[in-house]
This record gives sequence, C-alpha cells and structure tokens, in this order.
Amino acid sequence: MQSLPGNFRYALRQFRLSPVFTAAAVLTLALGIGGTTAIFTLIHAVMLRSLPVSDPGRLYRVGEGDECCVEGGPQDRWGLFSFPLYERLKAETPEFEEVTAFQAGRWRMGVRRQGAESVAHSLRSEYATGTYFSTLGVRAFGGRLFTPDDDKPAAPPVAVLSHRVWQTAYASDPSVVGSTFVVEGHPLAVIGVAPAGFFGETLESDPPDIWVPLQQEPMMNAEGSLLRQPVSAWLRMIGRLRPGASIDGMAPRLTGVLRQWLQNDSGYPANWMADVIRLLPKQVLNVVPAGAGVAVMKEEYGRSLQILLSVCGLVLLIACSNVANLLLARGVARRGQTAVRLAVGATPRQIVMQALTESVLLAIGGGIVGLLVAMAAARLLLALAFHSSHFLPISTAPSLTVLAFAFGLALVTGIIFGAAPAWLATRTDPAEALRGSGRGTQDRSGFARKALLVVQATLSVVLVAGATMLARSLNKLEHQDFGYQVQNRVEVSMNRLPATYTQPQLASLYRQLEDHLNHLPGVQGSGLALYNPLTDNWGELIMVAGHPPAKLNEQAGASWDRVSANYLQNLGMPILRGRAFTAADNETTAPVAIVNEAFVKRFFKSGEDPLDQHFGLDVPEYAGTFRIVGVVRDAKFAGGGLRRPARPMFYVPLAQTVNYPDELMKKIELVSHFIGGVPLHWRNDARNRYAPWRPRSPAHQDVRGT
Repeated sequence: MQSLPGNFRYALRQFRLSPVFTAAAVLTLALGIGGTTAIFTLIHAVMLRSLPVSDPGRLYRVGEGDECCVEGGPQDRWGLFSFPLYERLKAETPEFEEVTAFQAGRWRMGVRRQGAESVAHSLRSEYATGTYFSTLGVRAFGGRLFTPDDDKPAAPPVAVLSHRVWQTAYASDPSVVGSTFVVEGHPLAVIGVAPAGFFGETLESDPPDIWVPLQQEPMMNAEGSLLRQPVSAWLRMIGRLRPGASIDGMAPRLTGVLRQWLQNDSGYPANWMADVIRLLPKQVLNVVPAGAGVAVMKEEYGRSLQILLSVCGLVLLIACSNVANLLLARGVARRGQTAVRLAVGATPRQIVMQALTESVLLAIGGGIVGLLVAMAAARLLLALAFHSSHFLPISTAPSLTVLAFAFGLALVTGIIFGAAPAWLATRTDPAEALRGSGRGTQDRSGFARKALLVVQATLSVVLVAGATMLARSLNKLEHQDFGYQVQNRVEVSMNRLPATYTQPQLASLYRQLEDHLNHLPGVQGSGLALYNPLTDNWGELIMVAGHPPAKLNEQAGASWDRVSANYLQNLGMPILRGRAFTAADNETTAPVAIVNEAFVKRFFKSGEDPLDQHFGLDVPEYAGTFRIVGVVRDAKFAGGGLRRPARPMFYVPLAQTVNYPDELMKKIELVSHFIGGVPLHWRNDARNRYAPWRPRSPAHQDVRGT
C-alpha cells in the first residue's frame, strides 16, 4: 500500500472480486463520458479544427456575412461580392501575399470523360480564381493545380478534381490527369487532383468535387453569366497575410472602399440610390480569421452544439452521482476492512489515495468504453443531421485533441465522484468498526448518499423538463401547417440544365419531362419549379402599380418561384381567391402571377382587392409587368425558416417570359427558367410500393420525402 503500483494492483484485485459493481460503474460512466465526448468531437470538427492547408493561421476572410443573393443589394454585414467589387477590394489589400475569390453557392455540373463514358456524373462544382490553391497553401496530389495563367479568358479550359471523386468515381485511375472531360457540354482538360483530405475552404456537406477557373464561368453560363455583373454578389474572398504584416486598420479602409463603390460603381438601379446612400453608415466590411475556413457550419450549428454539450455535462454529473453512491454503499460494506487497515497502521492519506485510485481507474475504464460510445453517437448525430448528404468531411475517429479531452474528462470525473467516498473512508473509528457498531460512519455516509440522491433527482428533473420541452417543440415543428400537403409528396431536386439550352428547347424538354413523370407508376401528378420548398428561393423589390415606389428595405421585398401550370395543385397548395395557372398562361399571353396571403397583407391595404392588380420588380418602370390572377395560401420554404411566419411570395408560370430591356433583368429572367425542383404526388396505394424509386438520370441530385 506504500506505492502507486501497489494501489493499482489492489484496485484491480478489488474489481475482480466485484465484477457486477465494476461493470455497472464502468457502463454508467461510459454513457456520460461517451455522450460528452461525442459532442466535443463535433465541436472540435466544426468550430475548432483548422483547414488541412499549410499555415492556416495566416488566412483571413474579407467580410463575414453570408446573407445576399445574385440580385445584389446592401448587405449591412458584408461577406459576398461581385467580381468587379472583388477586384477593387483586392487592389486595396497590400498586406496580403495572395488573395482569392471563390463561388459561395454550389452548383452541380454534368461531367463525363470524353471517349470513356456515355453517361455524365453529377458533380458539385466551384468556380475560383487562379490563386485559389496557392492562397490556401495546397499542393496537388497528382498533376498540378490551376494558376493565374489558367484563369484568363483566352486560356485553355481546365479543371481540378477532388481526391475523393477521383477515387470513388474514377477508381484512382492515374490516366484521368491529362484527359479531356466534357463539363456542361464543354471540353475541359483535367490537369490535376487535389490532395486527400482537402474539401475546399468551407466545411459543409457535399463539398466541391471539381474546381473550375473563374474566367470559364461565362463559357459555362453563356448569357446568364454573373462574372461581369457589378450587382451580383456571389463570391467570397480570402487572403494570405504576408509574414510580419498585420490586419490592423484594414477593415476600416476596406469599408471606406466599399462605401465609395456603392455610391459610384455598384450598378444599382437609379431609384435605389437614395436608399443606398441613406444606408451607407450601416455597410460594414470586417476582416476575420479564416484558418478554419468559411464558418458557415459553425454559425449554423455552433449554438446547438454548445447546448448539447451542456446537456451531456448534466448527464455526466448524474452518472458521477450514481457511481459515487455505489462507492459509498461499497465503502459502508467494507468499513470493517478499512478499520483493520487503520488499526494496523495505515494512514488516512493512504486510505484516501487508495480510494481515489479505484475511482480514477473506474473512470478511465469508463472513458475507454466511452470512446466507443462517442464514435457511435457522433456517427448517429451526423447521420440524423445530414441524412440526405452523400458525403460529409467530418471524421468521428478520435483525434489527439479528442483523446486528450476524453482522458482529462475521465480523470476529472474520477476525482469528482471519488472524492466524497475517499474522504468518508477515513472517518471510520477502528474500535467501533471492530466491535461491529460502525454507527457514526454509517450516519455520515447515509447523509452523503441522501445528498447525492437529491442532486441526482434535481438534475434529472431539469433534464426531463428540458427533454419534454424539446420533444414538444419537435412535435410542433413536424406537425405544423406548412401551407402545402406533405402526405404522399416527394421532392426531387434536379441539376440545372446546361446554359446552351434555348428557351424553345427548354419548353419542349419540360413538356416531355412532365408528361414522363405523370406516367410513372404510382404518380398521381407532378410539377416543375425553379425552387422546391426544401430550399431557399429568390427575392426581389416589389413595385405595385398605382402605389408609391417602394423603399429599399426588408419590408419592400418578396420571394418568388417560377412553376409549371400544375405545380401548386400537385403540391397541395389551395387557391383561396381567383384562379390557378393553366396551359393558356404561355409565351403568347401577358405575364400573370399568383400571390400568397402574406404578399397581399404587405403590399395592399385592408379592403383593397389584389386580383387584377399589377406589380413588377426592382424599378418603377416595371410596375405593370405581372397581373395578379389568384391568391394562394401561405407556404413555408426552408430558406425562410420553418419556425418563422411565411414570407410574402409570388409565383409566375414557367411557360411565360418577360422581355426586359435591362441586361441584368434579362439574365435573371433567363436563369429563372432553369428548373431545380420537381414535386411528385403519389397515389395513396403506391407510396410504399414505389418508395425505393430513384431517378437514374445524370441530372438527378437527391430525392426527399415530405
């Protein structure tokens, strides 16, 4: 008993003599330590881990916001830029060694290897400047990565594949490098493969599979190109700081550049400028560390993970109380043995050390088993949170940081639940214990056990109350009224078609697609839409004919969607007034629209009939563009927040086109005819029978039941 190894041997011998107690204690602790470690694993991956690049501490992001769109407009907290604005800001950042701009959103492209494949792969793509890989500090796994020379309008089109898609889609074939691939109908040479583990600059589900130089975007998107549009905010910006340089003073300087650009070169409509100038003091551009990349997932899930960590901490405290009670009961049963050891000369310090050794060993055993629980729990949480994702670059294998956290947690846990039993073990009176009395010790341990029971009960009530509230919230969220039918509906997300399709070709293809979908076994009806309810949708400034021009603020805009004639009916969205779209609403008739209830409340006075009223987008000259023919029930789109009230929204027919004289509006009108969502209405008797059905077209992205 005089040495630490002796304490270990004695503790292990006691565990062998009490296998039921040992198993109960280890499993109890494993659940608490495992749950807490699982959440910390995700916190480390999402909030603390740096990008797998060289010297990530020198990376800084220009801007931190993420709320804007390709239509542009003041952002207040800026973070997305047009390419012309990026070039202006880049010229004002001499502190950076290199600067890169890259696409904020993700598009899917049809990609096939020329001469080797007849069906295209659907790959997630990202446009980036030629300095993208060098700024991040990434080296090629195979071949080379593109450079500024590849990012010129006259440069031969090239692309870089991710290591994962090179392995999974092309079986790690080395001949892929140097081969010609057809991307959205255009031949590109694959010049290299990114290194293993590199998922881009943003931690997200389904990261990019292929990177394309930014200057190739006009070739891919043709008339819908965003590259030279000054109002289109679609790029993020990261720079690598020069050695010895500092970002002090950079943010105020860039904010000044931004405000000058907004006034003089933004390209916003003239009717916006008075409001833009009024809002200039709110337009701020910050420079933030980007060693962990663009913190989209951190902002989205950080708060929830912190709450879960607190909950798991409470569970761990309850587990500690349980094990402490077990140790107290065990100490009462062994008080005679403890008395003998004290009587023959053992010191209180030796008794305490022995008791703490046992508790710490139990905690370490719980920690080892808890690591297995943590990996399984982390996998389960990721599967539930990203059930529709094809790939998530988050590893649940414990890193050195996670292992250190688990070990430290086990050590602290052992001390916490072992301290009270260890101290009480020294309160034994040898004479009374040997005579069989032991009343004093029993009284003290009994009080401690009751106190621990009170703590357990209190923490359990808090957890049960919190779990009940969470369950009620989830139940309300799941069973809320979305404004459309969810029973027997399936949403199919589709890739955007190549920009080479003309309007007549699109119209013909959509008719064939809808007819084909309607004849699928078990399908009662279908529709086509620019966006489906499980994604975000576009927003525009609304100008109502006969009303004063709208001001540039949050209360003057509305979301919108372009849909086929039967979309609203097949999604189960009832028309409250007026009529639905029909086949007569086509390219030969005047543009019409259907608005929701929130649209009517925002843009029309009480008692004012919205039917046959006209409205338009962005500028007063377009106020007479659309005639309102119907009012539909409010519907919630995921982009607006399913817990929030439905946003004002309008729908326009897929078959109609508005001939705008303005170049930007022409581009928006053109791009809006490339659909991305298809709702399917299943017959009641067919849902289960055909549930495994999945489209096999390369245009397929994912299928979700609603």
